[in-house]
Amino acid sequence: MTGAELQRSAETLAVPVPRYGAGALADLPGSVLASLGVPGAVDVLGLPAVPRVCVLLVDGLGWEQLRAHPDEAPYLAAMTGGPITAGFPATTVSSLGSLATGVPPGEHGLLGVQVAIPGTGRLLNCLRWQDDSVDPETFQPVPTVYARAAADGVKVAYVARGLYRGSSLSRATTRGADYLASDGPGQLVGRTRTALRRGDRSYVTVYHADLDAAGHQFGTGSAEWRFQLRFVDGLAQQIAAALPPGSALHVTADHGMVDPSERVDADTVPELRDGVALLGGDARCRYVYSEAGAHDDVLATWTAMLGDRAWVVSRAEAVDGGWFGPIGPGMLERIGDVIAVPHADLAIVASEREPWLNEMVGMHGSLVAAEQLVPLLSTSRP
Repeated sequence: MTGAELQRSAETLAVPVPRYGAGALADLPGSVLASLGVPGAVDVLGLPAVPRVCVLLVDGLGWEQLRAHPDEAPYLAAMTGGPITAGFPATTVSSLGSLATGVPPGEHGLLGVQVAIPGTGRLLNCLRWQDDSVDPETFQPVPTVYARAAADGVKVAYVARGLYRGSSLSRATTRGADYLASDGPGQLVGRTRTALRRGDRSYVTVYHADLDAAGHQFGTGSAEWRFQLRFVDGLAQQIAAALPPGSALHVTADHGMVDPSERVDADTVPELRDGVALLGGDARCRYVYSEAGAHDDVLATWTAMLGDRAWVVSRAEAVDGGWFGPIGPGMLERIGDVIAVPHADLAIVASEREPWLNEMVGMHGSLVAAEQLVPLLSTSRP
């Protein structure tokens, strides 16, 4: 680090870093394996030992949003548990990677919605994965906990929409599990129940996306989002009622969400384009890839333009600060040279390059509690 970066690093020590190894989403898979008796697994989260485990991942169910709406989610509100941290960035791609591998984003390499493909000068959208030249099983090289459990004789299943089956992101994050396509709530509960009853030990992950979709389209303060939360609450209750004996249900999420009202448009502010080769990440976590020799200028400009509304740091500062956890081989170059993370009521959009993102109401990705904290709620059937 340069002297200036060391000074800036000291100034950013107050950034709330995810609790990797002590209470993060990446700690849940290993704790589940330990609860199932898989050798070598470590139960960081103190989960009870049971032969059957179901993890319900509700996309977009932040801890703060859940606590703010107890009337819409009475069953979830009554469950035992509390908050854990999602990981950085607080977004679906990164969290699905951690749920699949049991390691932080810096190790599995799914470091956000849009990341650089090193050495190509191109971005990869990890949700849409519109680049056949990038092999998902190479891009995300860490073995999954599903494969590890299956190797120990656990029956492993992943229950989600048929739309996602066989997608590149699913290949990166669900390999090792039997993918059970479920396109309605009845199917989802029924297939979860069946999967849990297979074999002497079973591990079932259920992924539900509708709450996140409502938040993006209407915002977390909307009636539509609150009604969808009611459906999620009912889903959790139905899965709990369908648990076979000797089962535990753990409900968690990949991130929370905020509804930023202020926007900075990188496509209409010339200063935010100067020296920038690629703009990746998301509206609440921007990866800025600078042109050769322009790094210091880009960092200074983005810092000046965003002021006290965002944490703007160099890649080295974020890595040294532990934002991503340990960095795996070849992963460093995927991260932007400059990282801009709004902590105020702000989204960094690019209206011309990303019109789909510019239209969203609810957003996520930052390190603030509303996006970073997710629930870990549990119930069991003896």
